[in-house]
Amino acid sequence: MKTLARFYYEFAESVRIAWAQIRANKMRSVLTALGVIIGIVAVTLMGTAIRGIDTGFNDSLAMLGDDVLYVQKWPWGPIEDWWNYVNRPPIQVADAERLSRVIENTPNSLLEVVVPVAGRGASVKASDSSVDGIYVFGTTADYARISGVDYKEGRLFNEIESSGGRSVCVLGYDVAEALFPGRSALGGTVRVGGHPLTIIGVFAKQGEFLGLISFDNQLVMPLNAYRKMFSIRRSTDLRVKVKDKTRLMQAKEELVGAMRRVRGQLPGERDNFTINEQQAFKAVLDPVKTAIAFAGLFITGLSLFVGAIGIMNITFVSVKERTKEIGTRKALGARRRTILLQFLIEAVSICLIGGTVGMMVSYTVFLGIQFQFPWFPVQFSPDLVVISMLVSVVTGIISGFAPAWGASRLDPVVALRYE
Repeated sequence: MKTLARFYYEFAESVRIAWAQIRANKMRSVLTALGVIIGIVAVTLMGTAIRGIDTGFNDSLAMLGDDVLYVQKWPWGPIEDWWNYVNRPPIQVADAERLSRVIENTPNSLLEVVVPVAGRGASVKASDSSVDGIYVFGTTADYARISGVDYKEGRLFNEIESSGGRSVCVLGYDVAEALFPGRSALGGTVRVGGHPLTIIGVFAKQGEFLGLISFDNQLVMPLNAYRKMFSIRRSTDLRVKVKDKTRLMQAKEELVGAMRRVRGQLPGERDNFTINEQQAFKAVLDPVKTAIAFAGLFITGLSLFVGAIGIMNITFVSVKERTKEIGTRKALGARRRTILLQFLIEAVSICLIGGTVGMMVSYTVFLGIQFQFPWFPVQFSPDLVVISMLVSVVTGIISGFAPAWGASRLDPVVALRYE
């Protein structure tokens, strides 16, 4: 108990002396902590960016559907054998019908429903208003089974409206807001390619995919109505819902076999279609995250190394300046651990100051990014604060240990004679 009380007293006294020295040399302490500040800003912003990208990516993939496979002509991501893909026959609506029959005749199939989608960019008009670059696509009533999108108002077209090619549509949130500001779009009329469409629904706000693709700038209509306006020969893909997303790979293998039957491909022939899934985006994103991590770690390591050298140097200077004080304290009975603790706490305190200032700078930058670029996925979490403070403490211990150890080993007689 006495040992614990003594240690507590020594620790408290060391903290008091350390802070007194920092206050007495404010400018020197701030300049010394600068390297730590830069390092903490780097590690915090790196963690914020990576964590934000992960969150934004996962949210965006949820919009795409983690239980949906996409049958398309082109793969997502980098393309190596370009001529192989360009010479493939296009995906057709008839392929969806044949694929559905194959799935129905497959016992214990892992595939649930096939939904054809044909789309293109177009202008959408309402009265005197117009918006450009809207993704207009046609699909069937089964789209409701794969999308999982909520509605601000209204509904999706039903099977009768879909098969009959009724001139109805559902607007994305931003399209409805742009064309019908401050009022309900339900029951209104828009024109696409000169064709009038009655609005029967408006999607709830969905957001963007990594700030690149907006899910709110779209218009959905029955596929048979879309056929009256645009060609679907080269713009169709098939979206296939999987019954059990935990068996996605098996479902993908089944879909490849089913599509080869639909396309009449012989054994040994290369697939003339591609099965895309959300993991393709992950494969593209992972190198970006790795590059950010390596760049951040390099900058962080370099800054902390420079900061640690500066703190070590200043601590050595502080030891030299206070050599007589150390000799006096040791002559009066101060233990080696007391002297060691005193200078170690001083080094750690400077690092903690640097870490705190670094966190404040990082949070200010984070708020600025959120304000200027609200679409960019950044996330500032409490565990980054803990990590930053731990990094600061470890840096202080490593950089301050050598001079603190040297101070604790000084001979009191030699120290008292030091000029």
